[in-house]
Amino acid sequence: MRLYISQLRQELTVMARNGEQLLLLVFIPVLVLVFFSRTDFLPIDEQSKVDFLMSGVLALAIMSTAMVSLGIATGFERSYGVLRRLGTTPLGTGRLVAAKVSAVLVIELVQFAILIGVGLWLDWRPTATSLPTIVASLVIGSAAFAGIGLTLAGRLRAEVNLAAQNGLYLLLLLLGGILLPNEELPNELQGFAALLPSKSLGDSLRDSFSGDTATNSLVILAVWAVATCGIAALSFRWSD
Repeated sequence: MRLYISQLRQELTVMARNGEQLLLLVFIPVLVLVFFSRTDFLPIDEQSKVDFLMSGVLALAIMSTAMVSLGIATGFERSYGVLRRLGTTPLGTGRLVAAKVSAVLVIELVQFAILIGVGLWLDWRPTATSLPTIVASLVIGSAAFAGIGLTLAGRLRAEVNLAAQNGLYLLLLLLGGILLPNEELPNELQGFAALLPSKSLGDSLRDSFSGDTATNSLVILAVWAVATCGIAALSFRWSD
């Protein structure tokens, strides 16, 4: 247990000391929420703008932490041989993975606290919050995006992985229902966008804050989680 706690503390310290990580994990989601809720760039009614953006930005925060941050850090650790060496120490691969997963969840809880506070300041008022659905969305969404991030990190060279993670992040930001409703996309992209994990995560969170059922979105998200985590587990290489 002491080894796990020590590694968890190390994971959180590395994230906290990295300015690029803080920009990705905190400042970008807050900036997106504040900027687009206070401007007329998006084709969304003023009354529902914050309600739509809030859930999308929470999904963006999960994507930033579970996919991009975890994926990039793991990719460089694998490239430098850190993962292989840690796996042979008394820490072991099990505690190493558990520490990384725990660090992701801790960071996400901090992100949620900050973003919900900013959302309330922007007059966001959820109508009927469903805590079980929020927790399910957080856990399943984190698993889905972590699976994507680790799949890329476990197969690509560190520099290629860095570009791939950021490129996918931008794609999901633009097409994944975070900034724009699916109906505002070109017709030929709507079917593709509807199947993206960011779209399902954002929809499940919106349902969680409006009292609607989120069964369909959670099912799609769960399929992504099982598929991506399975692929990551089967294809991950601990060293180049």
